Amino acid sequence: MKLTTTLTEIAHAAEEKEAENLAFRSFLQSQDSNDIDELVHELDTLITPQIDCTTCGNCCRNLMINVTEEEVTALATHLNKTNTELKEQYIETGSSNDLMIINTIPCHFLHENRCTIYEHRFAGCREFPALHLPKFNKRLFTTFTHYSTCLIIYNVIEAMKKRLAF
Repeated sequence: MKLTTTLTEIAHAAEEKEAENLAFRSFLQSQDSNDIDELVHELDTLITPQIDCTTCGNCCRNLMINVTEEEVTALATHLNKTNTELKEQYIETGSSNDLMIINTIPCHFLHENRCTIYEHRFAGCREFPALHLPKFNKRLFTTFTHYSTCLIIYNVIEAMKKRLAF
């Protein structure tokens, strides 16, 4: 399986394939969810190890990451800060204090396409692009939002089209 591994190529292809991808999303919604999950997981297992995310870092430039209080505590401890200091510097809190997100895009912790807190990164970072999770058909909008900026998503979607003879 030949993979596309440059960001400029996938950005250009995404523009050319906009209508095709809209039709493919509709097609996927009409398919058995379990069958699609099985295919996505298989392709993710084949493709992800072939992509070096540290040559890209686009997820860190584009994602809005939710943060939990436990993650704040773990990172504050790692950075030798108090939770309050960490929140003031890196986190935006909703008006009811129940929603927290990283307060800037790109992420503060991205340096030369690498995460400087990799071992302590947030769950949203760990799970992206979430192709290993069930119910792929329920995340099509989000997945296709990143089609033009994530080498893994792009290559998995393109491989799906071939496998499903779309």
